[in-house]
Amino acid sequence: MGKPGGFLEQERTEAVKRPIEVRIRDFHEVEEMPVLARLADQGARCLDCGIPFCHSYGCPLLNRIPDFNDLVFRGKWRQALEILESTNNFPEITGRICPAPCEAACTLAVDFGAVSIRRIELALAEKGWDEGWIAPRPAATDSGRRVAVVGSGPAGLAAAQELARRGHRVTVFEKAEKPGGLLRYGIPDFKLEKRVLDRRLEQLQAEGITFQTGVEAGVDVSGRYLRRSFDAILLATGAAVPRDLEVPGRDLGGVHFALEYLVAQNLAGEKDDLHPSPNAEGKRVVVIGGGDTGSDCVGTARRQGALHIRQIELLESPPENRQPDNPWPSWPRILRTSTSQEEGCERLWALETKALLGEDGKVTGLSCVGLDWSGAKPVARAGSETEFEADLVLLALGFLHTEHGTLVRELELPADRRGNLATAPDGSTKRPGIFAAGDAASGASLAVRAIASGRRAAAGIDAYLS
Repeated sequence: MGKPGGFLEQERTEAVKRPIEVRIRDFHEVEEMPVLARLADQGARCLDCGIPFCHSYGCPLLNRIPDFNDLVFRGKWRQALEILESTNNFPEITGRICPAPCEAACTLAVDFGAVSIRRIELALAEKGWDEGWIAPRPAATDSGRRVAVVGSGPAGLAAAQELARRGHRVTVFEKAEKPGGLLRYGIPDFKLEKRVLDRRLEQLQAEGITFQTGVEAGVDVSGRYLRRSFDAILLATGAAVPRDLEVPGRDLGGVHFALEYLVAQNLAGEKDDLHPSPNAEGKRVVVIGGGDTGSDCVGTARRQGALHIRQIELLESPPENRQPDNPWPSWPRILRTSTSQEEGCERLWALETKALLGEDGKVTGLSCVGLDWSGAKPVARAGSETEFEADLVLLALGFLHTEHGTLVRELELPADRRGNLATAPDGSTKRPGIFAAGDAASGASLAVRAIASGRRAAAGIDAYLS
């Protein structure tokens, strides 16, 4: 373990964030980079529990957290990184964007504050890059087998790397101009700067992975071509079909899906365009949806110079502390404030949007009603009708499932009752040689779960090809 009793000597430390008045002027990352040497005290706090819930319950990747915590405490950083990389392909990415369910499951989270696992993970990864410990690891032998990976988000990239390191020839098809999927186009730079992604993509290319960008599978290349040209196919196409808001006024100008808005800003960032469309500059912005995607919209609108930002949520405000029906080590359903929300937005709870209001074809506001959640189902509260002014409305209501487009139909892939591609635990579908991973198979979830799914699918494909 770390240091016996170390958790009594050292408190949990939080990430250091740039001052709000500074960071809202740019799209650089909010959090400052942690220094690994200063995190040794966090490694010392680790209890090396008999049942490490951080590893077995909290982390989808089954990261060997107590092992690398102890090595960080002892200053054996390269060994710690080797253990981290044995389960996580992209720790510099998860160290930035993962909500850290491992920390929620840490035994110390009950009374003393969890070990700062995410910051240790990020610091280890950055130390690895700085020291040259993270380098291409091409396969020693070539299996002669060809694998097509459709989609270059976290699941597709993790699977591609695992397959390439097993000696298979991997081609990744991406319909966008650059690879990365939602890591590039859906996550704002203030959470994940694209240089971080590009650095990793260079490693993947050096390991022999071929990227064909601007190519939409099912349109530019057919499913028949993929089946004829490759020994196995992995669909890692994400869950990009958004949940819509079916109310009067939905077709007004100025109403956009959240992802459409975030993609526009990320594309603008690549081209140094200060005025992407849609843009929040000088506008009254309402974000409908209180999750992470909605929060990303808030932070983006603040940086674009919004006049006022509201974020409204259908559910009631969560409690500040765990409730009896939400015990450790489960994920705590408590009130959280994101870095974007810290930067300034009005948060409203238990509100249902009944209509979008407009003039001359453009949105001017919303009509909402308050909800009472005390019964078996929510009901409108009498006299709670209210209206808000808005020039830009962003719909961050979550995602339904992957697109059931030409490729899915051509490959005759069945879906489950939620619309996700139906798979076995190893990612295989009912069509021999065709696999699915990530959000395409599970529905929208965390990047860390997508990486884990991609790794499992890669193992399934390797077994199939062998």
